[in-house]
Amino acid sequence: MPQTTLITPVILSGGSGTRLWPLSTQEKPKQFLNLLGPLSMFQLTFQRCADDRIFRKPIIVGASGHADIIQEQMQEIGAPPSTVILEPCARNTAPAIALAALAAENPTDLLLVMPSDHIIKNVPAFQKAVLDSISVAQARWLVTFGIEPTEPATGYGYIQQGDKIVGSTRSLAAKRFVEKPNQEKAETMLTDGGYFWNAGIFLFRADTYLAAMEEQSPEMLKACRSAMGGKRTENEICYPDVDAFSLAPSDSIDYAIMERAEKIAVTPVNPGWSDVGSWDSLFDICDKDSNSNVIFGRAETIGSSNNLIHSHDLEIAILGVENLIIVTHGNKVLILPRGQSQDVKKIAQKLEEKG
Repeated sequence: MPQTTLITPVILSGGSGTRLWPLSTQEKPKQFLNLLGPLSMFQLTFQRCADDRIFRKPIIVGASGHADIIQEQMQEIGAPPSTVILEPCARNTAPAIALAALAAENPTDLLLVMPSDHIIKNVPAFQKAVLDSISVAQARWLVTFGIEPTEPATGYGYIQQGDKIVGSTRSLAAKRFVEKPNQEKAETMLTDGGYFWNAGIFLFRADTYLAAMEEQSPEMLKACRSAMGGKRTENEICYPDVDAFSLAPSDSIDYAIMERAEKIAVTPVNPGWSDVGSWDSLFDICDKDSNSNVIFGRAETIGSSNNLIHSHDLEIAILGVENLIIVTHGNKVLILPRGQSQDVKKIAQKLEEKG
């Protein structure tokens, strides 16, 4: 397929990843961890958009407290200098993306918005879905990428497909967004078909996104414009004005824009995607030993199966147990049954409250 329009990746790296405590912390959240190998998920996201025949240099939007680790990890992989926007305070994804759209070189630039804490195993399939969506995005649609579901998952939001978009090879109008369902509803949607997991990955023109924000959340756009108008820049790092940005309502792109705007498209794709949102999801995507254990670090297992052990600090030995998650980090140890890791954030919050 001829590629004439270069796409600007927007890498969002401001998340906290509390469900992966004790490894993931406020100081070093999950996107900067080497959970699956020598590279962090932040670095893997860079590699996903390294082809200069398709992509421009990325815009990174991150937290001000992560400035050093962002630069350090970019240098480790030899990533080219990019625009780095450091949010002075957390305001969720809708304002973060607005900062990137306002920083685009041209209003008509196509932005590929990606969280930095996801795994995509089949990068060529993902890139093809992006390329196939260019014409739709250029026609002023806000494109989201829908992951073809493999199970009735309750941890994701869903997108219901509508009619096929005229002139598109694979994109469909998005009929509606569905909140994270209960098990019964998830099973029904999987049986009915026409529903996709909402991966939180988007493609649109910068001016299309800003126009949608002007219509759906004008006070948010006003705060973001003011923040970028009062920005300061040092060594290719952009610091939006803190007083202006703090006035922006805190909201996700889904709630603020995608669920309310017109001309929302969904492009189905199955690229081996995971948001690695919990220890259970990490277990699901990793290779297992002969007893279906996933082991990172030093561990001895006897008569044990279906366990996840993640420990580089301590040597772990287990005997006669199954379906456990065991994670160590420094002087912290987490043990819980598999299937309950969505609640790990409660532990992290409780420990933070205790100080």
